[in-house]
Amino acid sequence: MSQSLNSEAPTTEDPILQVQAENDALVQRVNEQITLETFDATDKTVLKQLVEGLGDPRGLVRLRFAETLGEIGEPATPFLVEALANHSNVVVRRAAAKTLTIISDPRAVPNLLHAFLNDEDTVVRSSAAGALARTGEASVPALLEILASDKHPQDIKGHAAWALAFIGSEAADHLYKALNAASLDVRCAVIGALGHVAQEQSDEKSCNLLVSALTDPEALIRTEAAAALGQVNYPPSVPHLILAIHDTDLDVRKAAINSLGKIGDRAALEPLQALLNDEQEVVRVLTKLAIAQIERQSNEDDW
Repeated sequence: MSQSLNSEAPTTEDPILQVQAENDALVQRVNEQITLETFDATDKTVLKQLVEGLGDPRGLVRLRFAETLGEIGEPATPFLVEALANHSNVVVRRAAAKTLTIISDPRAVPNLLHAFLNDEDTVVRSSAAGALARTGEASVPALLEILASDKHPQDIKGHAAWALAFIGSEAADHLYKALNAASLDVRCAVIGALGHVAQEQSDEKSCNLLVSALTDPEALIRTEAAAALGQVNYPPSVPHLILAIHDTDLDVRKAAINSLGKIGDRAALEPLQALLNDEQEVVRVLTKLAIAQIERQSNEDDW
């Protein structure tokens, strides 16, 4: 039997393709308005639509939405933090955190902190940590609190320490105050961050604090300080690192040997050569490498 002439033809329009077409049109229209300086940053409906666009299945389109929201800046913050806190689509939460990294609005710190500590998705948590780092000084007190707390696992503390180091010189005043904190995790993270401050600014105060930390009662702090001085390449630290190669803790000795090799000061050659017969094989191996580094740098300098 033939089909009735009055029956409707089946629709061929794919709802996913329709949404994608709408997203393409939205982001193009908004970018044109931004270029012409006619975009209304108080239009809540459009800002919500742009945040929803962060859930587009196409990665490049999500990136375009993120860049557009980043261009809009702080007016988009309330909509992004709302999505970060409550959106059911994990892709939107991830992209919201990454977009907040672009905007770096201090107002987002409490929401970023909550997502960093509580979101069930590891990408959201790490992206929130990245946004906290990018936001800078406003994030520092919260990061130090995380490091000082016994409630948080080591992976969270590791991200917090990384964020603190990333912030670097912008956090310097907070770091100086926190260096004498009761928490070993705080002090260890501060030493690592001070290394970044010293690298960024050739900061004499930070370098001197690192040198002083070579005699800290805690071996972990001495190890971090010795390693940081090698990254900073601070020649006045060489005599202190030479003393540290005889530390009672093996990790401190290893870090000091490595740093002397990186700094490349020939004054370290004789003390290092005395370690070539050390009872610890790892010390002998690292010493040979450090001596080779110093001699190579010395030869390059001769040229």
